[in-house]
Amino acid sequence: MAPPASPANLRLSRFLVLVLTAVPGLRISPAASSACFVGGRAVGSRAVGRLSGSADGKPLELPLALTAQPPNRLSDAVLDERLRGTRFVSITPQRVLNSPASTGMDYWSLNPYVGCEFGCSYCYARYTHRYVVERAHDAGKLTDAEFADYRGEHGWEAFERRIFVKEQVVGALTADLKHVPLGETIVIGTATDPYQPAERRFRITRTVLQHLTRCEGLSFGIITKSPLIVRDADLLVKLQQRNEVQVHVSLITADARLARTLEMRSPVPAARLRALRKLIEAGVNAGLIVAPVLPGITDDLPHLDALFAAAKAAGARFIHAGALRLYAAVRDRFMPLIAEHFPDLVARYERAYARQAGAPREYARALARRVQRLRKKHGFTKNDGMIDRYRPSRTPTQGELALRGSLP
Repeated sequence: MAPPASPANLRLSRFLVLVLTAVPGLRISPAASSACFVGGRAVGSRAVGRLSGSADGKPLELPLALTAQPPNRLSDAVLDERLRGTRFVSITPQRVLNSPASTGMDYWSLNPYVGCEFGCSYCYARYTHRYVVERAHDAGKLTDAEFADYRGEHGWEAFERRIFVKEQVVGALTADLKHVPLGETIVIGTATDPYQPAERRFRITRTVLQHLTRCEGLSFGIITKSPLIVRDADLLVKLQQRNEVQVHVSLITADARLARTLEMRSPVPAARLRALRKLIEAGVNAGLIVAPVLPGITDDLPHLDALFAAAKAAGARFIHAGALRLYAAVRDRFMPLIAEHFPDLVARYERAYARQAGAPREYARALARRVQRLRKKHGFTKNDGMIDRYRPSRTPTQGELALRGSLP
């Protein structure tokens, strides 16, 4: 059985602000004890109050650091290469948990891979790959020619063609967990899909989950598009015996043809819905995340209604949705696709996202109302944990989008 609703469970939903919001908040958390056990014994020390956000708008520095140990060149650490050219490269991180202070969010995050073979056109996480490649180049691990290859011709291709695999992850995870206080949230898959095809071979995510089952009193969220997560249902059930767990199966459309256009290498919608049902049947607390909702493409009432109905039929315990955030790192990949497949929307997108990454405020509010009415129609409980706590620094003055169809 899934754990009952609780304030901690609602708090866990806040990890979706990474998808739904951009402006970080400022918070000081109280001291608390870390909550992981080794051989039945608690490890770690007291964690003092700490800053968990920054409002200065500066680029975030991710705490991932490449090991200084051999191999000294990334080209010597290639683990595998697909026939289509995707290459998998081993790195040994010194840290694997990104703290709230380093990301500006109110949760810890963990990404077993850097880059994602699914390569969804709208993915906001491409900047994380760029940071790793640039640091490797600065450290002399990539020649200038290799640096160009690891970035891609337009700067975005390598995110889905040069995947970094965080091997030997347990040591770093053990050390990092000592600093995570009781009651905190750890989200797996904020900047990569932890169950992308590489996981079948490398099993980094499963290794992480096996280690996390030693923890108690934490909240865990997992985001994935992949049915492979069903493989780890046993560990997820074990994990939620002493912790809060929410698994978010990501799906933005039930239309297989449209999904192939927007997410070329992602699993088909029917496979994701089957995986959701299997998780529920195994006793895992799981639901659907519809993010991003794409203005003029997937935001009409019939489209969203079909997704909510499919989620309900699969037994989803919850469903969340949020509008597209068009960060600079995404535009070069996403806008050419819009021009090719939805040319009538190009001018609308350019106006609406001209001055900010987020959708215009009135559009976001209208979408939220539509989503809430669909929740009510399909019997999903309202989750106040999804209320946007972060407000835009200024209201967009032009390019307001309108939802497709009439507002419900």
